[in-house]
Amino acid sequence: MKTRPQYLFRNTRGLVFVYVLLCVLTVLFTRSFFWETLHEGIVPSTLSLVVFFAAPVVLLLFLGVSLFNLMRDVAARRPGIRFRVRLLASFILIAVFAATPMTIVTSISISELVRFWRSFDANAARDASRLFAVENYSFHIGRFEAVIRETNWNAVLPPPEGGGAAGASAALPATLPSALPPGIASVQDFVLDGDGWRDFAFTGSDGGRLVLPPSQMPGFPARELPRDTGFIRYVMTPGANHIRLVSYGLGSAFDHGLAAIELQAQRFEVVEILQDNLRILEFFYYGVFFIPPLLMTMMIAFSITRRITSPIAELTEATRRVAGGDFSVQVLSTRRDELGLLVRSFNAMVQDLEKSRAALVKAEKISIWQSMAQQLAHEVKNPLTPIKLSAERVLRRWRNDPGDVGGIIEDSMLAIIQETEGLSTMINEFRTLSKPLEPSRSSIRFGEAAPEVINLYQSSYPNVVFDMAHAAENVVIKIDKTRFSQILSNLVINAVDAMDGSGTIEIRTDVVQKKGVDFCRISLKDSGKGMPNDKADQVFAPYFTTKESGTGLGLPIVEKIVNDHGGSIWFNSSEGIGTVFFVDLPLGEAG
Repeated sequence: MKTRPQYLFRNTRGLVFVYVLLCVLTVLFTRSFFWETLHEGIVPSTLSLVVFFAAPVVLLLFLGVSLFNLMRDVAARRPGIRFRVRLLASFILIAVFAATPMTIVTSISISELVRFWRSFDANAARDASRLFAVENYSFHIGRFEAVIRETNWNAVLPPPEGGGAAGASAALPATLPSALPPGIASVQDFVLDGDGWRDFAFTGSDGGRLVLPPSQMPGFPARELPRDTGFIRYVMTPGANHIRLVSYGLGSAFDHGLAAIELQAQRFEVVEILQDNLRILEFFYYGVFFIPPLLMTMMIAFSITRRITSPIAELTEATRRVAGGDFSVQVLSTRRDELGLLVRSFNAMVQDLEKSRAALVKAEKISIWQSMAQQLAHEVKNPLTPIKLSAERVLRRWRNDPGDVGGIIEDSMLAIIQETEGLSTMINEFRTLSKPLEPSRSSIRFGEAAPEVINLYQSSYPNVVFDMAHAAENVVIKIDKTRFSQILSNLVINAVDAMDGSGTIEIRTDVVQKKGVDFCRISLKDSGKGMPNDKADQVFAPYFTTKESGTGLGLPIVEKIVNDHGGSIWFNSSEGIGTVFFVDLPLGEAG
């Protein structure tokens, strides 16, 4: 008995490998999915959904095929299918029980997150932060303007005399004073020469120093980051070739705070996107990251249950065949576990049973032949006695009175001939019973062969009624005419003897089918005295007879002919009512 081929999705190792690969891909896609969703607010597109849901759809198809095969095995009632279904149900229940708490917790968590996100106004927080930043900046601008208005910059830093670089060099001190008005971080002067604007003088914090003036127009130039990080600039033009840049210190935290406000504003926009698409994301999460591992677990359960129950199913089928008498069955298994040990033990047991059965059959045959030989010797011995006595009688008369030997020689010779014919009949029947019989290749029509046999006995037994009204005449039986006559003649003789030569014999025919083969069922019912229950099991035993003149070989010969032609014979008998013999013979082809 060979194991059915194992395909990829029937192989537990292959399924485990696919499961691990799926887990790795899930981890990679999960990190990418949550990064894009939470940091960039990207909701999976339709194409992404199709790509991501391809895995669960394919797994569902394979799971459907596995379920269809399981239902087909259930409908066919294959060996071990009930145990496999119960084992599979246990695996699936365990998987469902393990997944249910996580599913409930995840659903509750997502619902709470949705409720929490919707409980605060992200737009209000963002707008308030921006308003605070604007008001803070306006406050510093106003303060800076006040300082510029109230400060006599010519007193602090007098402008250079003249319009060129030479005049500026003569008017300004080499070192500017370090005492600056409150809030002013630095003051820087630029002069114009032949090469353009250059840094001429500087005082204050080095962070406010620039290489070139931010503007040539007086007033507040536009802030540029990172050039103006932590500062507000103001440009003054004391002369035609002179620019004075005053820097007001905001502190580095101001611009960092603005950047943080803008970053959080972007994240608030992501939160708004997520609020509108949380259900889609939840569906995506379950469909891509939760359902595929669950489906893979179920498929692994299908494979494991098949691998576990397959040896059991094979053992069940093998046991059924052994019970039917087939001791050549062997279950193939390469497993190294307890199931493999069970299979090997079963194979060893079947081999031992085969040896024991062969020895038992051999001993039984020897016993049967010994019994038949003893019975045959006994049956042969009986007619030898009258033969011997008849011969001795003739011999004595010949010796004592040769002239009167004619008076006894006829009776003695007739007795010898009669007993010799009986011996010959017995030997022929024994030979028929013992030698192999070649099944017939020809066929006969029941309506033609049966009446020929019945007519022979109808004239000899006028008190017997032969009823063939329910026998089909056109049915064709696969047997030759001689063997059929032997079968029917023996059954008719037994029926006539059971009725003491007076009664009714009813012969019927029916067409039946057994294991896909059509048979003609012949039933022969007598109205005799029936058989005792204690003798019914010996009817087909050689040399068993209830008749004084019977040899006990008629029914064994009939049984042998029927069996050798692929048929069967049995009977039902009720003491005081009668006996019915049934003979099934294969149907033949009409010529």
